[in-house]
Amino acid sequence: MSSYNFKQVDVFSRVPLKGNPLAVVFGADGLSDERMGAFATWTNLSETTFVLEPQDPRADYRVRIFTTLNELPFAGHPTLGTCHAWLEAGGIPKGDEIIQECGVGLVRVRRQGAELAFLAPPLLKSGPVEAGLVERVRLGLGLERDAIVRAHWVDNGAGWLAVMVEDRQQVLDLQPDHSQMLGLAVGVIAPWQPERDGDDAQFEVRAFISGDGMPEDPATGSLNAGIAQWLIGEGLAPASYVVSQGLTMGRAGRIQVEQIGDEIWIGGAVVTCVDGTLTL
Repeated sequence: MSSYNFKQVDVFSRVPLKGNPLAVVFGADGLSDERMGAFATWTNLSETTFVLEPQDPRADYRVRIFTTLNELPFAGHPTLGTCHAWLEAGGIPKGDEIIQECGVGLVRVRRQGAELAFLAPPLLKSGPVEAGLVERVRLGLGLERDAIVRAHWVDNGAGWLAVMVEDRQQVLDLQPDHSQMLGLAVGVIAPWQPERDGDDAQFEVRAFISGDGMPEDPATGSLNAGIAQWLIGEGLAPASYVVSQGLTMGRAGRIQVEQIGDEIWIGGAVVTCVDGTLTL
């Protein structure tokens, strides 16, 4: 048994307990895959990360990302949360940006005032979702026929597909039957109507990972990165917008999306809630 420095942070919120929690374990080079997976299952959070020495000399640190079920090559809120924790723990980047090494390669992270943003990685799978799968998702979400107006693969490592409905309230009212969507990672998005919903955000998103210990994710960087590439690429969203996520879970996540040139950056606030050590 060994002791490890540990933080638990809240991502995509300036207020503790209103974003997406993440467990971060430092100095994890000596931990086995099985031990990492077991601890991630024990935390029962959507993701737990383990910080290791980089293998690529260009990287500032390496991170491994685990859900309660498996390891992911990339995820968004773990990227921002781990970067925040690493900087807070005294990490000093080699350049102006922070370079994270993970399963998809090197991911650039930059400071935006008091917030952080990561460069959306390339999509591993994009394009329309086959009709039979869309119908399976519709049934799993309990939506009326023709309620899904668009569907697109937005997979950048976590397997996401996204469907769009017309009204924000449809998103908030969803009560999925997860048994019909096992093995799928599904994002649902709808635009805000400013005259009714205000202008604090432009889209509402919910993210479902059926079968996971945390079947709904309260604020999701990877999903929103993929959705941004889809929507901005097809002219369905402006070059800069804000996503609201987590409301039905008692959260108030805010994800900042900004296109700069050909790059799309996904940003938000991170706060530390727990700082200490653990024994594994």
